[in-house]
Amino acid sequence: MDKKKFAFTKTNYIMIAVGVAIIIIGLLLMTGPSCTNQAWEPDIFSARRVKVAPVVTLIGFLEIIAAIAYKPKDKKDKNSEA
Repeated sequence: MDKKKFAFTKTNYIMIAVGVAIIIIGLLLMTGPSCTNQAWEPDIFSARRVKVAPVVTLIGFLEIIAAIAYKPKDKKDKNSEA
């Protein structure tokens, strides 16, 4: 019986899910109180929101790119096919 081959394996989908989770964490790190006309919030320039969160989000996007490019090795030995 011939199995259909999909473009991605289970490992690819897990890696994509991890990447999406990392992106969500990065976006959540960027959130916080905002400035209004009545109050100035100096936390908008905190290291967490300006440096850490964008780096975490970038790592998430790189993880997704790696998940798309990842190709698992075949379980069959190529010499046995010949």
